[in-house]
Amino acid sequence: MPLPVSPEILVVLGTRPEAIKLFPLIQRLRDHPRLRPVVVTTGQHKELVDYVLQEARCEIAGDLGVGRPGLTLNQLSSSVIAGLDEFVADRYGPPPERMTGRIREDHYPAACIVHGDTSSAAAAAVAAFHLRIPVVHVEAGLRTGTTLSPFPEELNRQLVARIASFHAAPTRSNVQNLVREGVDIGRTFVTGNTGIDALQWAAAREVPYARPELAWLEDDATSRVVTVTAHRRENWGEGIRSIARAVHRLADAHPDVRFVVPVHPNPRVAQTVRDELGDVDAVTLTAPMEYHTFARLLARSTLVITDSGGIQEEAPALGVPVLVARTTTERTEGVEAGTLELVGTDADTIVDAATRVLTDPAAHAAFSRQPNPYGDGRAAERIVDALEHLVFNSPVPHTSGPGFVRAQVLEWAGFHRSDAVDGPEFVREPSPVDRVPQDLEDVVIAPRSTVDPYDAPPRTSSGSSSPHRAAE
Repeated sequence: MPLPVSPEILVVLGTRPEAIKLFPLIQRLRDHPRLRPVVVTTGQHKELVDYVLQEARCEIAGDLGVGRPGLTLNQLSSSVIAGLDEFVADRYGPPPERMTGRIREDHYPAACIVHGDTSSAAAAAVAAFHLRIPVVHVEAGLRTGTTLSPFPEELNRQLVARIASFHAAPTRSNVQNLVREGVDIGRTFVTGNTGIDALQWAAAREVPYARPELAWLEDDATSRVVTVTAHRRENWGEGIRSIARAVHRLADAHPDVRFVVPVHPNPRVAQTVRDELGDVDAVTLTAPMEYHTFARLLARSTLVITDSGGIQEEAPALGVPVLVARTTTERTEGVEAGTLELVGTDADTIVDAATRVLTDPAAHAAFSRQPNPYGDGRAAERIVDALEHLVFNSPVPHTSGPGFVRAQVLEWAGFHRSDAVDGPEFVREPSPVDRVPQDLEDVVIAPRSTVDPYDAPPRTSSGSSSPHRAAE
């Protein structure tokens, strides 16, 4: 029987990839008898995100409206922090002074879910921490080893890892990355990637492409298709140009192959791609595609050339070889398994690798026969089972990888265990919300706007002003 008040789980997302990878989880939470998702969008990719969530029948509870043009990363981060703070205050009020861990008594978000490595995800995690809401990191533990590639994503995911109470990691290697950084293995859970859940849902729909430039795909079931995407910030400029030139050369060398290039809306990316490929007959340029139609295109492809992160996991699930146009990748399991090949952005290297896959059936089979290391399509189910266990102390969910320990997760979130007669309870002690800021000597720090420098206290003989003590 459902409880009178269902615990609410905040789900904060801002970009199209986040929406795609989180909607299976939102759907699972929506259908859960005892948990309820509260979806908050940042407004970064508003139309694209709204479309994905509407198609998946996911209701949006709040829009932070930060997606204005020309926003810097710092402006984006500060806007998300302020916006989420305001949303939570309006919906729930200030953080309770005492969180008992008893669902019937605590009407405040049980957790805040963020996904992956965007700046908005990192900002939402910081805001949730300040609001004393435990953070759950989905797609945790991906690492390249250098904070400048990809930028700023690599540092974002490391920042979220320091904040998160619970880490839903796609693979065992991701868990190992977290453990090496000092995260307790008892707060990690191998789930697979929710992107595979989303892909299976979308591919099963088989919706029409519904675009004039892609009408030939509806009737042509024999031509080989190469799908190309490029948008990473570190590839802007010469990197994107080099990828596009490689595609131009491949199109000239393989007249029987058709190339489909969804063009990213960022003007710095779009103009470069159109300059290099706009007049190539075998290349079809199209606007960013709806997720379910793109899933159909991936399934139709012979080869994918991409600098995207999610596609590195999705295409192998469909048996499609992937050439990764980056110098590093956080999806190292795919490289090790042989479903991905890291080729960088050098045009010669891309052309050589793609030609090998297109001309040698054995080379193509070497990619497609490998099992996908990123999951079986049940990641969202596992994450919801974990949330149920954390919130209600229900049976521990089964996993083929390392399990997690509820006590460790709750203690990291600020709850302290007390052994009661009817079993252990977890209580979070009060945190003063409106405390007066003080320095190390217990001196009250007055806001700048209220301090008049001409009313400063007289100086003592030692040359320092008399401190105003908090006790005064």
